[in-house]
Amino acid sequence: MDSARSTPGMDDHAVAITRVAETQWHAVEDDLTVGRGYTSRRPDGRMFLSIDAWHGAAFDRLADAMLADLPKPLYTVIDEADLDSAVKWKRSGFTTRRREWEYLVPTDPQITGLGSALPPAGVTIVAVGRAEKGPLLALDRVIRDEVEATVGWREMPAEVPPHPDGVTTTDPSEYAVAAQAGEYVGLLRVTTVSRRPRCRRIRLIAIRSDRRRRGIARALLAHVLGSMHRCGIETAWADVNESNEAAVALFEGVGARRASSNLELVLR
Repeated sequence: MDSARSTPGMDDHAVAITRVAETQWHAVEDDLTVGRGYTSRRPDGRMFLSIDAWHGAAFDRLADAMLADLPKPLYTVIDEADLDSAVKWKRSGFTTRRREWEYLVPTDPQITGLGSALPPAGVTIVAVGRAEKGPLLALDRVIRDEVEATVGWREMPAEVPPHPDGVTTTDPSEYAVAAQAGEYVGLLRVTTVSRRPRCRRIRLIAIRSDRRRRGIARALLAHVLGSMHRCGIETAWADVNESNEAAVALFEGVGARRASSNLELVLR
């Protein structure tokens, strides 16, 4: 699309940047592609960037070109342990917006202490894959509206994006739900990790605001972890926003340990 821009630097790297598509930039040095930059727009409208470069000069040139071409604010997500990436993005002006912890969660009830975590009176747990789509979508809309009215869906895990029609649930086979008086009042989403069929990741636990603080989230977690344990899965992964004190307390209370963390960075 755009013509190449040659940008020699103090480190002797002469890198030409070309925007080759609406969402892609290439960095070329000595006729070799030494870096690629990409954009992706989330359903909530935010623009996320990613850059894969051979060396720092290529990264900086790509970042400069992309930032010059794109409207702000802009976002990216990095592994917090990747200090090199953090330095590069922050050199381009990005700052930390939020942290998401990745927990390793034991499934053995003798470790979690969830063996006796029964649902509250009148609440039943519907196993993963058994939820009816209509009531699940109705609960999804209620929870989404409640989140938007408080912290905003942008504070939810990156793996739980809303779709353009406002619906976030797309596959009932990934959800366990809590039911009461003929309607769904809570949900837990669990997925299989790509290329690791024995690995499960808990993406989201959400309870309707008028049914919270009754033990429903704990009962959902007990059910799902117990099912994993009976299938021979010893640990699961979970994504938790650092600022979600209730979720942090829930997982750490069952023996989950922090294994890693991701940072969402923003350039305003």
